[in-house]
Amino acid sequence: MEVKTSLLDNMIGVGDMVLLEPLSEDSFIENLRKRFDHNEIYTYIGSVVISMNPYRSLPIFTPEKVEEYRNRNFYELSPHIYALADEAYRSLRDQDKDQCILITGESGAGKTEASKLVMSYVAAVCGKGQEVNKVKEQLLQSNPVLEAFGNAKTVRNDNSSRFGKYMDIEFDFKGDPLGGVISNYLLEKSRVVKQPRGERNFHVFYQLLSGASDDTLKKLKLDRDFSKYNYLSLDSAVVNGLDDAANFRTVRNAMQIVGFMEDEVQSVLELVAAVLKLGDIEFKPESRCNGTDESRIKDKNDLKEMCELLGIEQSVLERAFSYRTVEARLEKVSTTLNVAQAYYARDALAKNLYSRLFSWLVTRINESIKAQTKARHKVMGVLDIYGFEIFEDNSFEQFIINYCNEKLQQIFIELTLREEQEEYVREGIEWTNIEYFNNAIICDLIENHQNGILAMLDEECLRPGTVTDETFLDKLNTICAEHQHFESRLSKNSKFLTDHSLPHNCFRIQHYAGKVLYRAEGFVDKNNDLLYRDLSQAMYKANHSLIKQLFPEGNPAKVNLKRPPTAGFQFRASVGTLMKNLQTKNPNYIRCIKPNDKKASHIFTDSLVCHQVRYLGLMENVRVRRAGYAFRQAYEPCLERYKMLCKRTWPHWRGPAREGVEVLMADLPVPAEEFSYGRSKIFIRNPRTLFFLEERRRQCLQDLATLIQKIYRGWKCRSHFLLLKKSQIVVAAWYRRYAQEKKYQKIKSATTVVQSYTRGWQARKLLRELKYQKRCEEAVTTISAFWHGTQARRELRTLKEEARRKHAVAVIWAYWQGLKVRREYRKFFRANAGKKIYDFTIQRIMQKYFLGLKSNMPSVSPIDKSWPANPYRFLDGVHTELRRIFHLWRCKKYRSQFTEEKKAVYEEKLEASEIFKDKKALYPSSVSQPFKGDYLEISKNPKYQKLHSAVDEKVLLADVVNKINRANGKGTTRIFLLTKKSVVLADQKTGQVKASVPLSDLASVSVSTQSDGFFALRLKEGSASAVKGDFLLSSEHLIEIITKLHRTGATAADSEQLNIDISDEFLLQFKHDKVCVKFIPGAPKNGNSVSCKRKNNRLLEVSVPTTA
Repeated sequence: MEVKTSLLDNMIGVGDMVLLEPLSEDSFIENLRKRFDHNEIYTYIGSVVISMNPYRSLPIFTPEKVEEYRNRNFYELSPHIYALADEAYRSLRDQDKDQCILITGESGAGKTEASKLVMSYVAAVCGKGQEVNKVKEQLLQSNPVLEAFGNAKTVRNDNSSRFGKYMDIEFDFKGDPLGGVISNYLLEKSRVVKQPRGERNFHVFYQLLSGASDDTLKKLKLDRDFSKYNYLSLDSAVVNGLDDAANFRTVRNAMQIVGFMEDEVQSVLELVAAVLKLGDIEFKPESRCNGTDESRIKDKNDLKEMCELLGIEQSVLERAFSYRTVEARLEKVSTTLNVAQAYYARDALAKNLYSRLFSWLVTRINESIKAQTKARHKVMGVLDIYGFEIFEDNSFEQFIINYCNEKLQQIFIELTLREEQEEYVREGIEWTNIEYFNNAIICDLIENHQNGILAMLDEECLRPGTVTDETFLDKLNTICAEHQHFESRLSKNSKFLTDHSLPHNCFRIQHYAGKVLYRAEGFVDKNNDLLYRDLSQAMYKANHSLIKQLFPEGNPAKVNLKRPPTAGFQFRASVGTLMKNLQTKNPNYIRCIKPNDKKASHIFTDSLVCHQVRYLGLMENVRVRRAGYAFRQAYEPCLERYKMLCKRTWPHWRGPAREGVEVLMADLPVPAEEFSYGRSKIFIRNPRTLFFLEERRRQCLQDLATLIQKIYRGWKCRSHFLLLKKSQIVVAAWYRRYAQEKKYQKIKSATTVVQSYTRGWQARKLLRELKYQKRCEEAVTTISAFWHGTQARRELRTLKEEARRKHAVAVIWAYWQGLKVRREYRKFFRANAGKKIYDFTIQRIMQKYFLGLKSNMPSVSPIDKSWPANPYRFLDGVHTELRRIFHLWRCKKYRSQFTEEKKAVYEEKLEASEIFKDKKALYPSSVSQPFKGDYLEISKNPKYQKLHSAVDEKVLLADVVNKINRANGKGTTRIFLLTKKSVVLADQKTGQVKASVPLSDLASVSVSTQSDGFFALRLKEGSASAVKGDFLLSSEHLIEIITKLHRTGATAADSEQLNIDISDEFLLQFKHDKVCVKFIPGAPKNGNSVSCKRKNNRLLEVSVPTTA
């Protein structure tokens, strides 16, 4: 048997307020607080669900929870919004009853989230399939679009719905969704142009600026900076927990899923951008010649950009902001607008543009989500509408919202009573009239077609002449003065004349939820909601396709001179249509309450909750529900829950369930007037009776638990005893087997031991016999060996004796022969002894000398000049020769380490030393400088690429030199190139070859003995290169140039050895003249540089500064 739970099980507080005892406002609030503190945010009032906003995520909306509440009785589980959604869906699917779910509560109470939860639950439990899933996805994705354009951040809620929404979801006969229709009510369009402190404009403006790409913003002529737009409040532009950029991407994706085309989305964004641009248009006053004031636009850039977005001529819209045309039947009157009127026209256009765009969005969504089939549909309506609002400053919007809530309260009471009455009639229970407060008198005060407040407001708006909020208030004071729910200090009712809490420009209405003070200022303008016809016509002239749809009245061909209906009239008509729609459906109520004003979790403010409980009429609802029978339950679950209270029904009742309940109740001490029997349910009048049944059930459950424990423990002990008995038999059998096995093993072990001892004794006896036999054999062998040994030793001693005798004879003979020789050669030994001693001594001295030289050898470095001292004077020549040989050896070893390139460098250095050492003063400074050769890197430098290509041979040296002018002695820079066959002089800037001299034409090279860098190339007379004469050049690398010239000339096969003339005075052939070049020492001048001057036609003097 399946055991079902109930909301009465493990109940925290009271899950159904109908069962609250005692019933008072304090106990009602305390029960809500207790459940809220334990994360129980849902509570019932009969079939009504009270929802507390937890301001945090709770793990009670998971797919597992959806399955838990699916197809379960409403009271079967703890209170949850899923239970109400499941009850409504099953009634629609199984009983073919159209349903509506009314969600009410003030801003921030969680109405929007509740509607999302209902829709998500229905989407989860209905059928599956590709088409069904598409419809469900479109219905769910319509929410983000409408929230972006219709929700805003307020001081009470970060995602407050600023419009009323009613969605009819249509189902087929199987319960699968086919589509839906959305109706919107009273968008708070005044928020577009002005927001209270701490609040924001609609979400879409901030989402567009935060989440759109730079390219999109550029097309829309927008900037990301919120501060550049007057319609956007800056104090709350950024909201914690809201990611506007991510939400914008969500909205774009949702619009695509719902079915918006890309050009439609772009058109919508252009209109949103145009609204922002409208707010930046500012006006300045101007005076006309006739004395009237008119307005002009200050900066036309924003107007220009807006007109470009909407495709409107700038002059047309500019005129519409400056003039107003009033049309009568036969004439037109055009008047100028002052600055205040221009700002009013601008804001009116912005509000109308946005509100009409919102209505178009709703219509466009309806086109996408409407059912495609025309067969009869089952309908579930979800109403998410503003709750009752009481602010410090209440205006026309709060008046309209509270009127709507009055109508909802009226239909709530009517439908609740009607539902109660129908159930009583259906069950055959006598119906007694219930007294309750009927708020129809308040609804009549507001909506009466003759004397109602809305009717008088429309009458004032349509009346010719001067119409102000004061005239409207005077009219109210005149007509409504005697009404018991209307209060004003200016009315005829004298009891309010001294009420200082009631200002003179205000009136107060006593609603069902309490008294609300309304400020009359702005009622007339907001009810008129006028948009000048000039602006409508200007909008219709736009090339933007969507604008023409939003302003059809601007069509000149369809001019309607009738005044458009007022906002109050339109809202009253839409509320009337909504009420007629709701009365045709079975209602389900969700009352949303916010626990605190701080939007924080775990905070419960008693005063705030009490205020909401009052204006939601929850206590009235409980009293209506408890006026008849407080609790009712079907017979089957009632008998299943309480059958243990009677012996006749426990544990199983075999008859009908009703008879079982009657037997059960007859057996209990409950008065007969406390309950009644219906056709399918039992009705219990007082909650105390139900609690009595629950207490008796709890006691019986305890007794039954004790009985079950007793039986279980007995069964457990018996089972344990039988198990022990069975185990004892098994253990005994195993033990006997073990004992016999152990005895057998012991006998077997003893037998084995006896056998082993017997075999051991036999083996040892045999071993002794074998050992004795072996010892006898070994003794015979030993005696024989000793005997043979004795015989051998005797023979050996004999042989040794003979050998000793023979040896003694030989020794004596040898000594005798030695004695004879010594006597014969003694005279020769004494004559040669001195020379041998001398030779031995010299040999030892030489050995000592070489060993000492070995241990004191100098290093192998060629520049190390150290050498050990000579200890023996007679070895001076040997010592010197060994030093020379060692030096030559280490030089050869050092040279063997050189590479070919390094060897060539050292050869050049050596040749330079042979040429210039002690001859040229510049030579010592060049020793430490390496010979680089190509100083210009002529093969790598692109600057000299042309020059390098002109020289066919390998360049041995490339350097910059100064060519001395023959006329004045001044130098000109030239590039000096040396190859294996010639010397080339080229221009440094252009790289052009100026002179090329073959090495075979060089006679000699002349240099001075001083530290200058001058050198002369003397050419052979009669050669082709000697036409212009010799060359006098100057270089910083003189030593290297002359050395390479000398080496190259020496290695060339077709040239003679080049002569190097080192002298301070030499003759040069310049063309046809011979000039003497003379080098003289001079004082340092011009930075120690060498100077060259032409003294006369035959003398060129070079002054070389001397260094200290």
